[in-house]
Amino acid sequence: MMNITFLGTSQAIPTAKRNHTSVLLQYNGENILIDCGEGTQRQFRKAHLNPCKLTRILITHWHGDHVLGLPGLFQTLLLNSFKGQLDIYGPRGITSYLKRMIELFVPYSTLDLRIHEVTEGVFFQTKDFQLEAESMKHSIPCNAYAFTLKSKLRLDKSKIKKLKIPNSPLLGELQRGENITFNKKLIKSSQVTYKTTQKKIAFIFDTVLNNNCYKIAKDSDVLIAEAVYLKAEAELAKLHEHLTAEQVAIIAKKTKVNKLFLAHLSQRYDGSEYLILKEAKKKFKNTIIAEDLMKIEI
Repeated sequence: MMNITFLGTSQAIPTAKRNHTSVLLQYNGENILIDCGEGTQRQFRKAHLNPCKLTRILITHWHGDHVLGLPGLFQTLLLNSFKGQLDIYGPRGITSYLKRMIELFVPYSTLDLRIHEVTEGVFFQTKDFQLEAESMKHSIPCNAYAFTLKSKLRLDKSKIKKLKIPNSPLLGELQRGENITFNKKLIKSSQVTYKTTQKKIAFIFDTVLNNNCYKIAKDSDVLIAEAVYLKAEAELAKLHEHLTAEQVAIIAKKTKVNKLFLAHLSQRYDGSEYLILKEAKKKFKNTIIAEDLMKIEI
């Protein structure tokens, strides 16, 4: 299972119930933080999560509401004797920005931070999953991201038991898609295996509508995206380079997303988030307003 925890769901200005933007994705030992707004380390505490288990951080862009939580997070890791390697990914320019931030706020850092500037396409993968980015259109370099859990061949235990195939290298051969001979009989991999379904989670924050929004969101099981403005404020959205609730919903519909979570919400809709939700649902019914500390399993 993949687990998502919304640590912060507000836009540039936090509210009493919404912290600055930050989302944690957990899968099989990987703890991937998408953005790190101010106060994120405290949100870890509230969610009963351990920041010392972080493995990667994906930064969408270098605006304060997405990165001002980094100095405090780094200090917390240092004070807790964090010994792991922490890979940090972001758009063009992130290397110099991060180095300056560390010099200012964590000058005696011994953290093993590996900084990577990424643009478009798959930038990291294992046999189980991959991470990809697409460039967005904002006032500074900005990325959207997707985490894809790859489809895999799995053994059907009941069929293996029925054929009395022992726990041996033969099982590995079958799971790799190879046929075997057992008890003088040919056993095809297709007889005793099945394919798991690919799963994908996409994240889109801070951008005007562009073709790469559709590309990164395509066939996602979950799309987590900003919804800063209503359709009536389309000119403001364009001016400040953000998406409207309707635009996000159209992205979800056109790219065959399964479920849409709206986050990065403006303080102007504090207490009236239903307006954002109502507008999005007109175009894409399976839409949910994300709340701070909300957890979902995929």
